[in-house]
Amino acid sequence: MSDGFSGTQAAKVVGITYRQLDYWARTDLIRPSLSDASGSGSRRRYSYKDLLELRVIKTLLDAGIKLESVREVFNYLREHVGSDIASAHLVINGSSVVLARGDELIDVVNQGQGVLNVLSLAGVKDEVDAQLVPLALDEAGDSTAVAL
Repeated sequence: MSDGFSGTQAAKVVGITYRQLDYWARTDLIRPSLSDASGSGSRRRYSYKDLLELRVIKTLLDAGIKLESVREVFNYLREHVGSDIASAHLVINGSSVVLARGDELIDVVNQGQGVLNVLSLAGVKDEVDAQLVPLALDEAGDSTAVAL
């Protein structure tokens, strides 16, 4: 659909009520990007990207994240991830939402506080393996060396 989706269609696709959609738009959680309501009789038009964001919001709410925290998550994502929010990886744990970005985990509910580093165990293995090669070569020159 090149002209986007009506509010009724968007609500149906995402699995929410039209009333929820209307509330989220009126309170600036997510505004339709193609055409916003501008008075009586006007129609909101949602893009496919809007549908993806709406579905993420619904999923977070269904997971027990409070609406105010969902707002914080989306404010953070819009500021730090940019326009391709659908490419983000979120980890939901109780009331916290963590953005997995590269080798970092960022607590987005707390505005980026509590950044954790992810330790790739495959990376540790590669580093140890890389150090074993020169060690084996050094020991090969030593007659008392034990072969690996």
